[in-house]
Amino acid sequence: MLKKLLMACTLSLMSATAPAMALDLNAMSDEERAQFGEQVRAYLMENPQVIMEAVNALEERQAAAQAQADVDLVRQNAEAIFNDGFSYVGGNPQGDVTLVEFMDYRCGFCKRAFGEVEKLLAADGNIRFVVKEFPILGEQSLIASRFAIATKLEEGRDAYKQMHDALMSYNGDITITALRRLADTFGLNADQIEARMDADEVTQELMETRALAQRLQISGTPTFVLEDEMLRGFLPMDQLQMIVEEKRG
Repeated sequence: MLKKLLMACTLSLMSATAPAMALDLNAMSDEERAQFGEQVRAYLMENPQVIMEAVNALEERQAAAQAQADVDLVRQNAEAIFNDGFSYVGGNPQGDVTLVEFMDYRCGFCKRAFGEVEKLLAADGNIRFVVKEFPILGEQSLIASRFAIATKLEEGRDAYKQMHDALMSYNGDITITALRRLADTFGLNADQIEARMDADEVTQELMETRALAQRLQISGTPTFVLEDEMLRGFLPMDQLQMIVEEKRG
């Protein structure tokens, strides 16, 4: 970062003092490069605002490049993101905008995002919401996701939604005993769900979602995909709503 910043400042100085083609640092002698370095230093000391201008310009270019890269990644993986055939689809399944969330039941920011997303779906009524089980925070995360997916396979998507919501609100240690207790609360067959946790279908779903996350360069949760844009990290409901409206045009 520092090297890039110094280069940006140097280029700012070069553009301010002489045509870029007039300076070839590689063609300079050691003495000439030392003198030029002193000139750069003196210029920056007299005009420190150039440093912040260079930082801002660099960050803007990096953000724009990342945003475009994300758009390309979403386009290349659109079918797996929006229509994988196994992820839970909630909200309004026929909604005009699709919001996808990669989440982990042990993630504190995911738990915060859960309430914000629920408020968004209730307030809007025309958002298709897709949940991607992406357990990356240890064994308890993996156990929770396996139990949730097994619930979906054994008891259906409504039961999955109940279990998902309960786990997003749950703050204790995630154990098989705790998961069975939650299943009993909803009148689900805990024995059958537990027996299916290690089924091939469950493992396949987790593997495909993890592979997709790797292709999308997702390393943390929550991460959202909203139409053609990736939103990395927690966002409050009002910001999500604003981006949804932008997507609608």
